[in-house]
Amino acid sequence: MQVTANGINIEVEDHGNAKDPAILLIMGYGTQLIYWPMDFVNGLVEKGFRVVRFDNRDVGLSYKYDGVRAPGPIRQLFAKRFFPNRNLAPYDLGDMARDTVGVLDALDIDKAHIVGASMGGMIGQLVAADHAERVLSFTPVMSSTNAPGLPGADPAVRKALIQSARAKASTIDEALATGMAFSSIVASEEGRAREEERETLMKTALERNFYPAGRRRQMAAIIETGNLRPKAQSISVPTMVIHGTADRLIPHPCGADIAANVNNARFELVDGMGHDLPPSKLPWMVEVIAEHCRAA
Repeated sequence: MQVTANGINIEVEDHGNAKDPAILLIMGYGTQLIYWPMDFVNGLVEKGFRVVRFDNRDVGLSYKYDGVRAPGPIRQLFAKRFFPNRNLAPYDLGDMARDTVGVLDALDIDKAHIVGASMGGMIGQLVAADHAERVLSFTPVMSSTNAPGLPGADPAVRKALIQSARAKASTIDEALATGMAFSSIVASEEGRAREEERETLMKTALERNFYPAGRRRQMAAIIETGNLRPKAQSISVPTMVIHGTADRLIPHPCGADIAANVNNARFELVDGMGHDLPPSKLPWMVEVIAEHCRAA
């Protein structure tokens, strides 16, 4: 269903009993709500939670900023270094955090447990820091503060990112080919072995909505927002950080940095998990997140 949040249309799915405590799931860069596995969603519903997932702006079925140009990442990084007050991005992660709060408003949810994956965990840091009155607990998964000095993606992943950007897929088939090549590098060993499942999900997402332009604007938002460590240091809600040992896109010291900067945060390092949500890890994630939410 479509709701109006922060002045734009956002596609939302609402699962479970509306009277149960709410868990709001925020997905990552360029990724649609369907990448939250239904086994995960249904598992949390069975634990007694109302679970909401949504498409961020510029992805899936949510509002698109058609015709609004975003800078290339190299140009933007250069500009940020030498002209830190110059804003080249059409929006930043703070705007996306306000979208998230707007989803809560649209669904008449006063407070929610926030779970964010990758870029969603970055948005979640801003929600937890700047809108703490709306947050019961916070769980970032495979995310980062983006602070200077943290390790970046390994060389093979950086190479694949550059190749993907240069490919400029103009059809669903081209996007599927480049997407599969990239996911095979960043996924866990289990995820790589489930190639048919990865391809089916990716094809479903591309057929649901194919919109490469949105990814460039979302990347610009991440770069524009920059270092989130000061925001993490201001988070006071109960926080649990989950990260995989095999994450080659956002290495686990980045997740550890969130935990180190949020007061009394708990850090769960998951053996063998890459930059994905492997099916074998989902029952454990359901248990530990439900436990964290109940404790909060």
